[in-house]
Amino acid sequence: MTIKNYFPGSETTLFDAGGGLTRRVGAHNDNLMVVEVHFEKGTVAARHHHRHEQITYVVSGKFEFTVGDETYVVSAGDSLYKQPDIEHGATCLEAGTLLDVFTPHREDFL
Repeated sequence: MTIKNYFPGSETTLFDAGGGLTRRVGAHNDNLMVVEVHFEKGTVAARHHHRHEQITYVVSGKFEFTVGDETYVVSAGDSLYKQPDIEHGATCLEAGTLLDVFTPHREDFL
């Protein structure tokens, strides 16, 4: 992968992932990626797992997250950590935006 240092938002597009969820990939390289994720109220991100470490920062809105066997209600300013292969999912209680950071990058998002 060629190293790129600047990722202007004006040059990226929102990808419609369906079911009230859209995302925009930001800066990334082989080892790290940031993704802006928008949820409409009621959107469910089904429980899933992947090999990546993930940190989620809540920019706005209110969400119910399940990570492993624990469930949390989170809102703006809260963050969550998801270790590799842990099952997790979310339900959007109030429309909002999340900022997800993955390591390594999500090839399936590019």
